[in-house]
Amino acid sequence: MSLLDKLQRVQATRDALRAGGRSPVGLTFDAILSPTEALVDGQRIILAGSNNYLGLTFHPDCLQAAERALREQGTGTTGSRMANGSFAGHVALEEAIGAFFGWPRGIVFSTGYLANLGSIGALAGPGEVLLMDADCHASIFDAAKLSGAEVLLFRHNDAADLERRLRRLGARAASTLVVIEGIYSMLGDLAPLRDMIEIKRRFGTYLLIDEAHSVGVLGERGRGLAEAEGVQDEVDFIVGTFSKSLGATGGFCVSPHPELDLLRYASRPYIFTASPSPSVIASTQAALRLLEDGSDLRRQLWHNVETLYQGLGDAGYRLAAPPSPVIAALVDDRETAIEAWRGLLERGVYVNLMVPPATPGGLNLLRCSLSAAHTDEQIEHIRSAFVQVLPAASGPPPV
Repeated sequence: MSLLDKLQRVQATRDALRAGGRSPVGLTFDAILSPTEALVDGQRIILAGSNNYLGLTFHPDCLQAAERALREQGTGTTGSRMANGSFAGHVALEEAIGAFFGWPRGIVFSTGYLANLGSIGALAGPGEVLLMDADCHASIFDAAKLSGAEVLLFRHNDAADLERRLRRLGARAASTLVVIEGIYSMLGDLAPLRDMIEIKRRFGTYLLIDEAHSVGVLGERGRGLAEAEGVQDEVDFIVGTFSKSLGATGGFCVSPHPELDLLRYASRPYIFTASPSPSVIASTQAALRLLEDGSDLRRQLWHNVETLYQGLGDAGYRLAAPPSPVIAALVDDRETAIEAWRGLLERGVYVNLMVPPATPGGLNLLRCSLSAAHTDEQIEHIRSAFVQVLPAASGPPPV
């Protein structure tokens, strides 16, 4: 087999997704009209799969901050912070993200993916153990490869299985990093964090939680699941992204441990990746200020979540998890899921099509991610579109 032969299998998959109409992979938006609307082939589409949870991508404060930074500091940094130095905005954002969580400081990465790669890859190494939820994001699995640590998986959201595996590690539990997520991005389910904290406490291990989909969404101040469960002080590291609730790109790691700052000298993605551009840093700072005072946005987001969740459930859709801003409807098979996705798009609704191998358990999903910016009329339009494609998508309602 030549080096490129394996890509023929990829082409077969791509061709299958393209057959019969619009491809759900890499759909092109001709224009983005607002946090909740776009144009596709001249058709106005409701965005119900953007992860824009607080709808801040067009907020005037964020736009003005980005425009000002663009004019004053240019389009990019043209290098890594280790080689080219930090802009004042990088340092200010790290101080702001640390203060947001009530901790001394944070580290900013160029993407959320790199935040996991850079943090986990530097925290755990050869001779140590990474004990990960089996449904963790691809970036966490890639971080595990980078780390060189021994990698063990426990069953998804199964605290008892986590405990069994830590018990088998014995004294090695003290050199183990447990990695979980707050809201899991595919199904929208939440980690049983209190149970896991109690286990962590007994075994003396370290815990990192990826709050990418829960920052801005959960907790009184929007800090995520750890705050919502009242256990943030017992979490060792929180990793997150700026590309969801904060409406930009980038990622971060925060921690109460003073050793956090030393990760800069051990994290290859931090050392060798160009730092975020000034406009992105500035818009993220503005969004963080809005998030801190975002209780009204969170209330509106959860109103939208509960409305659509009930509407889809009443219509007979099988939903993968309890209500969260990620609402995943289960579909019987890949072909039906693709046709249902196309049917939704024809009716002016864009959602995420998720099929194996990207999904846990081989599931086929129509995945919605809602925003505080969605109006009641848009939520009803989304619900109605799902109802219209129901016979082709959902099968019989759950018993």
